[in-house]
Amino acid sequence: MGIFLALTTLAVAISGAMAFVLFWPMSLVHLRDRHPELLRSFGAFPFASPKGLKWLLLHRHKTLGDTSLNGLATPASLALWCMLIALLVSGALWLFYR
Repeated sequence: MGIFLALTTLAVAISGAMAFVLFWPMSLVHLRDRHPELLRSFGAFPFASPKGLKWLLLHRHKTLGDTSLNGLATPASLALWCMLIALLVSGALWLFYR
């Protein structure tokens, strides 16, 4: 049963990764068009930038007051949180039931 739960949480992590891959690039394009100075602060490759991911995880997009950006970045943030938490839980379950 434990391995089943570990695999199920791994599937949740994969679905979170897919949602993140869909919404984060759209958020970055929106930032490029409307907030280029913020996007430049993320570095040369903002998709995997630690500063950009931290900005997303801490929901700092809400401080800009851009409702269109909120509609794109909120699902990306939730997907990233879902992926990270599900990977941690899956790893813990796998270690516990191994």
